[in-house]
Amino acid sequence: MRKIARFIAPALVAALGFSAVAPGIAEAAAPHREAARITPNREARIRADISGLRNQIDRAAARRTISQREAQRLRNEATQIQRLHATYARGGLTSREVQTLQNRIDRVHAALHAERNDRNGHRR
Repeated sequence: MRKIARFIAPALVAALGFSAVAPGIAEAAAPHREAARITPNREARIRADISGLRNQIDRAAARRTISQREAQRLRNEATQIQRLHATYARGGLTSREVQTLQNRIDRVHAALHAERNDRNGHRR
């Protein structure tokens, strides 16, 4: 009986000690989750990227390097990104949401570049 008590007593003390420390650990972890949120400067940069993308599309359409149909399709994609940004921004942007937005912006930039260089007669 004494041998069992030697093993159970320290385990019981350890379990009680851990249960007293666990709320403190959870409380300390909460600010870390908030730190994962994106700062207003990064959010402003995303908004500026979307706005710049729309300006580039308008400029390419005005210069007739892309057709109006191509420009409209790209504008629609930029609008979808803007709506997605507004949805994400309600609760604050996480790093994954920023990555998703940036990937979509990059895809539209690549599509704009491809449309400019497709040599389908929409050039001066």
